[in-house]
Amino acid sequence: MVEEVLSQNEIDALLSAISSGEMDADELKKEDQEKKVRVYDFKRALRFSKDQIRSISRIHENYARLLTTFFSAKLRTYVNISVASVDQIPYEEFIRSVPKMTILNTYSLKPLEGRIVMEINPNIAYAMLDRTLGGQGVSFNKVENLTEIETLLMSQLFEKASTKLQEAWASIVDIDPVMEDFEVNPQFLQMVSPNETVVVVSLNTAIGEASGMINICIPHIVLEPIISKLSVHYWMQTAGKKRNDEAYEKITRNIQQATVEVKPILGESTITIEQFLKLGKKDIIRLDQSIESPLILEVNDEPKFLVQPGTYKNRMSVQILDTFKGGNEDGE
Repeated sequence: MVEEVLSQNEIDALLSAISSGEMDADELKKEDQEKKVRVYDFKRALRFSKDQIRSISRIHENYARLLTTFFSAKLRTYVNISVASVDQIPYEEFIRSVPKMTILNTYSLKPLEGRIVMEINPNIAYAMLDRTLGGQGVSFNKVENLTEIETLLMSQLFEKASTKLQEAWASIVDIDPVMEDFEVNPQFLQMVSPNETVVVVSLNTAIGEASGMINICIPHIVLEPIISKLSVHYWMQTAGKKRNDEAYEKITRNIQQATVEVKPILGESTITIEQFLKLGKKDIIRLDQSIESPLILEVNDEPKFLVQPGTYKNRMSVQILDTFKGGNEDGE
């Protein structure tokens, strides 16, 4: 419940009105106790929480950055795209807000059901077309007289940009965007019922000297299977898991690149200092190692494996028989 905080001037004015008799304190108290009635429009039923709308906004902020980079490289001119607003409205209201003749692209997002609509202001669409054909990016509107070549070039441009939609949504769901239709008249575009709630993401777009809006309409049916993922809790949980996985992979890669000393022990023996001082040429030291028993292989001076000696490609080598089960069952 949001409480309105009055300024000092408003408090003084209220006290003055009560003191002068212009306002009755008992009447104000009575009004406050009466039940408040708020008008609710069922045609504008809100099916997404503020938290979910914020998540959709974050996704499309990333999408706007990806589109900016893509179109800047593709058109070789100044491009700036940013999120202007994210609202939920009835589909009928979205269609009414779209110009009678404009550029409309529909995409399927397998495995999600339904389709989304991207409406591109003709000023933006024709500036893109002019740059694609080698022009300065001049904006002109001839949406009613598009040639087949112009239609094909526009379709290809927005079809290639669909990969950026896949990247933007990758943190929530793996989708395969496919451009299914190119239309100029919104009256021929009836995807869902008029009262169906849709999320409309509006993108401020500037290409060269031209500017306009790109509107993305996402029906509720598309988002319904992933609504639980559109929450701050899910984002934080996923982000934490992603950071842990990345840290684990990095540590694993670094450990795998570390070098260690590996040496097989042919045998050991114990002698006194007096015997050591009297050692001479041709003296023999007997090792406490039977020729029938396996040798111990040490890794950084720690016994790890039981091995047998031999040769491999004319070089001395050992073959691992088993892990060392000395004083520690784990071989540590």
